[in-house]
Amino acid sequence: MAKYIYEYKNWTDFTWENAVVHSIFGEVRWIQGKIIGQMNALGFSAKEEATLNALTLDVVKSSEIEGELLNYEQVRSSVARRLGINSAGIVKSSRHIEGIVEMMMDATQRFNLPLTEKRLFGWHAALFPTGFSGPYKIEVACYRTGEVQVVSGAMDKEKVHFEAIKPALVPAEMEKFLHWFNNDNSLDPVLKAAIAHFWFIIIHPFDEGNGRIGRAISDMLLARAEGSGERFYSMSSQILEERKQYYDVLQKVQHSSNDITEWLDWFLHCLKNAILATENTTQQILRKAEFWKLHEKTTINERQRKVLNLLFDNFKGKLQSSKWAKINKSSSDTALRDIKDLVEKGILKQTSEGGRSVNYELVDFKLN
Repeated sequence: MAKYIYEYKNWTDFTWENAVVHSIFGEVRWIQGKIIGQMNALGFSAKEEATLNALTLDVVKSSEIEGELLNYEQVRSSVARRLGINSAGIVKSSRHIEGIVEMMMDATQRFNLPLTEKRLFGWHAALFPTGFSGPYKIEVACYRTGEVQVVSGAMDKEKVHFEAIKPALVPAEMEKFLHWFNNDNSLDPVLKAAIAHFWFIIIHPFDEGNGRIGRAISDMLLARAEGSGERFYSMSSQILEERKQYYDVLQKVQHSSNDITEWLDWFLHCLKNAILATENTTQQILRKAEFWKLHEKTTINERQRKVLNLLFDNFKGKLQSSKWAKINKSSSDTALRDIKDLVEKGILKQTSEGGRSVNYELVDFKLN
């Protein structure tokens, strides 16, 4: 069987083909600048909302990659509290969710602090507050003392996909990794994010949670690259979309000598796709901000405000007076009065569709 990358001497002296990496790297940096420019044009509350959305997605999707489904509203509520955002309908979250959010927020909001062994152990403890991963007791807030293999297949026919570094070597390997992370400033932080992710996953220092901590380390360096804790895209969402390629390329490059061109190329393309996916969300947030700017002096009650905000946030189905009443827990008469008031103000219009129920939609608008 082919040797693992860590079995080569000086395996962390990574190399790559500049011509391959440079092209996509330049593109990523350009669209990263473009999205930051778009976001900076949004204004404070819209930027807050974009950050809240991106961080919530990052937490939810990073866990989903590992097969764990978290409650979206609980995660969002926990992130909002930590960002100091007054989120309507605060939902109480579990200790487990609080821990995962705590780790991600520490990585992205305190991105300029050094990454230390103590800090990593804190993240690990936050991920596994009970000392268990599912039904299994694990070693928490310390490096693993056992062997790690990633296998698949039936008993006696198992296929080994990955065998991690021997546990006795983990502390020395992590010391080297952390020294590089905190002291080597020769690389652009975006490129460093890609290398750090790969390097950490290869060491596999913990019993469980290596994937989530590896992605948090990447997010920390991406925040550093942008010089801001404001997050406008979710790398973990995109990794989930491309999960098969993610594992395939990791599995392939783990057997290279120390040329990680293929991994860097994949990571940068994935980052590019993550940022591009955000452009649609940005346009929605921008449109919503423009609408409220246009109507800052218009008299709009709380029920109307609630539904109008929903119409800008991927409203499901058609807007009818019955749905309005249900959303606001109001009477049908109140719903119809609210709608007619917005029609008279030129904000809503009746659609041309026939049928028993009348549907309404936003009137197209432009800022002067």
